[in-house]
Amino acid sequence: MTRAELLQFISGHKWAVQASVASTGAPQAAVIGFAVTDDLELVFDTLETSRKAPNLRRDGRIALVIGWDDAQTVQCEGVADEPTGADLEPYRRCYTDRFPDSLARQGWPGLLFFRVRLTWARYSDFRTDDWKIVEFTAADLKK
Repeated sequence: MTRAELLQFISGHKWAVQASVASTGAPQAAVIGFAVTDDLELVFDTLETSRKAPNLRRDGRIALVIGWDDAQTVQCEGVADEPTGADLEPYRRCYTDRFPDSLARQGWPGLLFFRVRLTWARYSDFRTDDWKIVEFTAADLKK
């Protein structure tokens, strides 16, 4: 599997499970809708009242699982941050293109966008007896 094939696989999905770390050190997970850029950056929105928002603001480390159907999945890790101002616009556009219904909540108080820059990924395909597992390092994930 190449980086381009990884991007294609991720682009074929809209939902992920993300995990972050609470201030107590406990893991916390949630299902999110996400979009992905051509640079393999993931973007999602959330409310500042969610558990993930303060977790990621305090500690940007994040893990995600994408695609658990059809015996194929990507597990990935990265660092989340909050683009603001003009830096946010391409990510907001990427997200609203993927989720047009999200335009209706753009004015909600406390709505935030997080960008995830991947540092590691593992694609697994368990559809045959000779499983295919491919790992990507941070260097592999860059264009």
